[in-house]
Amino acid sequence: MRPFRFAVQLEKASGLAAWRETARRVEDLGYSTLYMPDHLDDQYGPLVALTVAAEATTRLKVGSLVFDNDYRHPVLLAKECATLDLASEGRLEVGLGAGWMKSDYDESGIAYDRPAVRVARLEEAVSVMRALWSEERVSFEGEHYRLADAHGLPRPHRPGGPPLVIGGGSRRVLELAARSADVVGINPSLRSGNVGPETIATTTAAHYAERVGWVRQAAGERLDSIELQSLVFLAEVGRPQKVVAEEVSAVVGYPPEEIAASPIGLFGTEDEIVETLLSRREESGFSYWVLHEAEIEPFAPVVARLAGS
Repeated sequence: MRPFRFAVQLEKASGLAAWRETARRVEDLGYSTLYMPDHLDDQYGPLVALTVAAEATTRLKVGSLVFDNDYRHPVLLAKECATLDLASEGRLEVGLGAGWMKSDYDESGIAYDRPAVRVARLEEAVSVMRALWSEERVSFEGEHYRLADAHGLPRPHRPGGPPLVIGGGSRRVLELAARSADVVGINPSLRSGNVGPETIATTTAAHYAERVGWVRQAAGERLDSIELQSLVFLAEVGRPQKVVAEEVSAVVGYPPEEIAASPIGLFGTEDEIVETLLSRREESGFSYWVLHEAEIEPFAPVVARLAGS
């Protein structure tokens, strides 16, 4: 089984000095990675902010969760990521997605193509970026991208380029991730373009188990080299798991046992959370967990007990 890793997803801070200090605190507490999303609302631009975080730390990995492929041409993004991988001495993780948040597209005027088109474009972009990180000159002829002897420079710090993170809730995206990514994130369905009832309905343990099955089937011999990742949306350390599950059940209408079993939640006493994480790794293979800023300090004891084990 893969050793546990824990990451924190951050969007901004009160200023760049506070951003640097938060990155150092995340590193000191034993978290593996500082991730950033890629939206057009009130957050720092990820490429610059991740570079600042990498410069402020020495061991902490930095990464995107995830870059929207539609916002940047893969030739340009590959160059920027190779440069950041050099600057961080190999501490970059590149998360890449097909795009999902409809409001970003509405604000920017970028065409919000149907999911099949966005995923096909993502698949080509992955091939382009992998090639540019591995070869000095790349030609590519696809439906969405065409390269004519493009320079694969600068070379990334890591041979072959930084680890690739692909997450999703659809079968096609997860099969692409299983074939191509180093880290596969299992997500609820975001097909609607916003977080609503359709998304919440796909957060159950049964839905996640189905998605893990898709990954295992598509990965084949690659399975042992893949880390399975889950983003946590409901987190609390301290109160008993049963109490929290019953409170949430009263609000959302799902049975407490379903809420406690969902991979989007990590809550309970410290011992209960440790037991939950061990059980989920044993049953489904999840070893890489992503928390948010509010959980940095409360989850530190759990991280201390499990990270690297």
